[in-house]
Amino acid sequence: MDATTCINKLGYVGVLTFATVDADGAPQVRNISAVHYAADGIYFYTARGKNFCRELMRDGRVQVLALTKFKEMIRLSGMARPVNEAEQEYYKNLIFDEQPYLNNVYPDDSREIGIVFCINEGSIEYFNLGVHPIFRETYSYNGGALPAKKGFRITDQCIACGTCASGCPQQCIEEGAQFRIQEEHCLHCGRCFENCPVQAIERY
Repeated sequence: MDATTCINKLGYVGVLTFATVDADGAPQVRNISAVHYAADGIYFYTARGKNFCRELMRDGRVQVLALTKFKEMIRLSGMARPVNEAEQEYYKNLIFDEQPYLNNVYPDDSREIGIVFCINEGSIEYFNLGVHPIFRETYSYNGGALPAKKGFRITDQCIACGTCASGCPQQCIEEGAQFRIQEEHCLHCGRCFENCPVQAIERY
């Protein structure tokens, strides 16, 4: 798996869930299908009068989420910025050609009420719940910064009692003088953390 494959999978899903934050700091979520995928970014259309547009113009931070039929969760985090004015018409026409239903929503020249944004870098989290053990990984999208790692680690206070490994729902903890969590298969459920008899597991 890699960032390019994840973006391709987003295209197969079609309808993406976009999350933003409003002026009061409350989360806002909506489904968007007016999307064009290109090597340099993800382009999408929305109307200028919508709260969604105002949230993007004010802040720009956005998360895009999709779940495939194979139970793969793909989450893209990045900044959405308006496409420059000289290219707005080109990308509007491209998106409307690829999504013909939009011509019913915005007929004739009413599409001019919209604006095209682009997410051209960020990070992607891939989380596959359809395999056992589960698989997760994070990738840079077009050179975007990776987020800080999260999850659990076993410290050198480990007494190798095996309590964590025996209780792990994904059996992703390796035995040894100091047990080790396989990060790519960890659910982040915290069961090992809560049940370690010597508190040798820490959250990071």
